[in-house]
This record gives sequence, C-alpha cells and structure tokens, in this order.
Amino acid sequence: MKQTKIAVIGLGYVGLPLARLFATKYPTIGFDINTERVAELISGKDTTLEVADDVLQSVLVDKPSNSNGLFCSTSIEDIKDCNYYIITVPTPVDKNNRPVLTPLVKASETVGAVLKQDDIVVYESTVYPGATEEECVPVLEKVSGLVFNKDFYAGYSPERINPGDKEHTVEKILKVTSGSTTEIGKKVDDLYKSVITAGTHLAPTIKVAEAAKVIENSQRDINIAFVNELAKIFGLMDINTHDVLAAAGTKWNFLPFKPGLVGGHCIGVDPYYLAQKAQEYGYHPEIILAGRRLNDSMGDYVASEVIKMMIKKDIHIRNAKVLVLGITFKENCPDVRNTKVVDVISSLKSYGVNVTIYDPWANEKEVHEEYNLTSTKLMPTEKFDSIVVTVGHNEFKSLDYMKLKKENTVIYDVKNILDDSLRTKTL
Repeated sequence: MKQTKIAVIGLGYVGLPLARLFATKYPTIGFDINTERVAELISGKDTTLEVADDVLQSVLVDKPSNSNGLFCSTSIEDIKDCNYYIITVPTPVDKNNRPVLTPLVKASETVGAVLKQDDIVVYESTVYPGATEEECVPVLEKVSGLVFNKDFYAGYSPERINPGDKEHTVEKILKVTSGSTTEIGKKVDDLYKSVITAGTHLAPTIKVAEAAKVIENSQRDINIAFVNELAKIFGLMDINTHDVLAAAGTKWNFLPFKPGLVGGHCIGVDPYYLAQKAQEYGYHPEIILAGRRLNDSMGDYVASEVIKMMIKKDIHIRNAKVLVLGITFKENCPDVRNTKVVDVISSLKSYGVNVTIYDPWANEKEVHEEYNLTSTKLMPTEKFDSIVVTVGHNEFKSLDYMKLKKENTVIYDVKNILDDSLRTKTL
C-alpha cells in the first residue's frame, strides 16, 4: 500500500487547522497561492488566530518528506507526490448573491495538473448539491486527462470550522464524509476518522453530504431571521427582545437563537447556494429567500434606530460623531469576511454622520482592502454623539464608556452585552 501523503489546498480559516491536524499523523503539504500567507505560516505565525503559534510550530517542517509534519508552499511541484488532495478554498457570492465558483474551479485546475492514477480529491468548500461532480470533477478530468471513478476518485467532507471558537476545534467536531464510490467513501471516512476524535458520519453519496452542509446554515439563517423579525416587532412595542427570549427559553424545546447581524462566510452565504440550485429545478424557495431578505435588512434597521434615538434626544444629525464598536463578523475573532457591520456603517453615512470604527481584533489593512473603510485598533480619545456596539468582543464589555460619551449620547447595543443602565436601547 502507498503511504498516505496529503495536500491541503487553501490555508485559510478552514485549511490551516485541518492541515495542522493531519500533519500530526501524515506527511502534509499546505498549498496556497497567497505568498504573504505562506511566508507568515513558515515563520510560525497564524494571523487568523485559528491555530496557536506554538501548536503550528510543533508540526512545521522545512522541506517535503515522507515523515509526519506540515510543509507550507506556493509551488505546485511540492504537491506532486501527494495522493490525497483536500480543497478548502472559499465559495463566496457576488454582489447579486449568485454563487461564485471561481476559486473552486482554479483549485481544481491546480490539482488536475498533478493528478495521478488512484489519487483522491476531497472537497470541503460549501457548495450546492451536485457541484462536486457536475462542476469540479469535469475540470479535474479535462486538465489531467484521467477518467473519473476509473483513474481518480472524489470525496466531499463539508467543513464545520467555527472561526474564533477555541472549544469546538476541528478535531472535536463530528465530520460528515462521502466518496464517489462505496469503497472510496470508506477510504475518505477512514482518513478523517484517524484524526477527528469526535468521530465521523459517512453519508451515502457526495450529493447528500453537500446538501447536509447547505441546510445546516440555512436552518440557522431562517431561525435568526425569525428572532430578528421579533426584535423589530418588540422594538415597536418597547419590549426588550432578550427578556422575552429568556422567558420563552424556559420551555424545554424552545430554540435559543438571538437577533443580530448575520454575516460571515457561511450563514449569510450558504442559503443562496441552495436557493440557486432549487431555482434551476424550477422551484422558488420562499422561506429561505425571505429569511435572507430579512437578515440582509438588519444593517439598515440598526442604523435607522440609532438615528431615530438621536433625533429624539435633539442631537443634530449632520456631521454628528458616531463610534461603531466592531467590524468583524463575530466576536473575539479577526475574520471580516462578509461582515454585515459594513451595512450599518454605509446606512449611517447616508444620513450624513461621521463614523469612527474601533476594533482591536480587525486587521486595518484587510478592512481597507475589502471595504475601503478605515478602522483602528487604537482606543479613541474623543467623545461621540452616538455609540453603536455591533460586535460582542470581550474588550467592549469592560470599556469605560463614560470617557467616550457626552451627556446625552445614544448607546445602541446590538449584541446585548451592556448593562441596562448604560445603554439607551438594545436590538
């Protein structure tokens, strides 16, 4: 039997933790086209903060070999000897919320160029049911000249990484696996089972595994949309939504979802993948898209609530100073992908206010490149007419808000992390 050698294509929030884990048991090559990213990883540092520096350094090796360890590279030559290729590139949507498969296609072209007899390509990227075999496999066949399920094989094991979560790390989350044949499904399952301590679930087909992934996040999206709608209703009634949810949550089967801004690389994106595929089959998914519309409206809603409260306090709106606390898509995490805080900021600016963004977690360069916005990791020293807590970073729970507020400053607490006596209103 051949020695198992793994190539992980894409070293972001999903790929790096997985590559690090596999490297504890197998020779592993981490491949990425981003030279800056690879250079930082070779130096033993992960700026996504998903893998602690000492943990990363414990598996790094300085050259490809047949021994366990992780070698990070931008050279396709370094992945030629591998026999498992695991693709973990992002699958975003465009400005019209249509799935963008370009990173997936490019990664498939890269792997296709080195594909050999009996190699297995496993996809982890979120896709709609059928994408692996209908979109990716043909690229592998075309570039490699090999025949699917005769010369090479495929699998799908959807990622379940939760950025910033130090409790539910990759090895502690049960993994769904699948393969293009029954035998390959077993091989893929055995590979993951060898490192995932939480265990695996072998799905009967790749399409089932793909569908399972998109409905996981679509379900969360719809449930959050429901409580966001409740927040709008209870806001009109001057009832604290969180008090209502706490009371309702005393029932044993009540689902504990909270209102908020729904961004990130999964929940705010995956439902569109399922919706597009459904529409190709002639079905218009009403509940899925209604949930998306409601959640996508929350940025404008938060901004309008802030402006209304400022008007009630006789604060002059034009050129008013507004401090937005947080730009990442979730708390205690540097990930700014698909953050809906930008919708709040854009809407606030449309009213003519001046917005300052303070986030001790976000990379200022990344924020500027992605959204053309200026954020700072330095605590502001001026006083503001309004403060909007958009992200629940731990640092924001202990801020000295008295240093930031004027006598009649509006404090809108989107994340419900402040004391009632301090904030003006919560979502």
